[in-house]
Amino acid sequence: QVHLVESGGGSVQAGGSLKLSCAASQYRGGGGCMGWFRQAPGTEREGIAVTCSGAGTTFYADSVKGRFTISRDEDKHAVYLQMNSLKPEDTAMYYCAADWHIESWLNQDARGIPYWGQGTQVTVSS
Repeated sequence: QVHLVESGGGSVQAGGSLKLSCAASQYRGGGGCMGWFRQAPGTEREGIAVTCSGAGTTFYADSVKGRFTISRDEDKHAVYLQMNSLKPEDTAMYYCAADWHIESWLNQDARGIPYWGQGTQVTVSS
């Protein structure tokens, strides 16, 4: 059972930056895809960024492209999300997720994700 733990959320003013971290334990063999979903109250969970081992595939949702950067440390089984130029509409609970395939992010369907972190709140004030 993979256990994911996020850190780095908080409150920031619009235009500011935050960096989220996610560490995976019991992630035997590494590989697969690690990334981030977010969910604001009353909305569906949105897959915003993911990076996959092997081919090094990376995907960003249009809503964050050019402002957020995902990176991964394979040795530490960790994934990071650098968030710059934050906007009030980025306010949400951010969840780390792990899966063997990228489709859940590409299809914006969180139901197939087997491993989730507990979530970390990001609040951006105007």
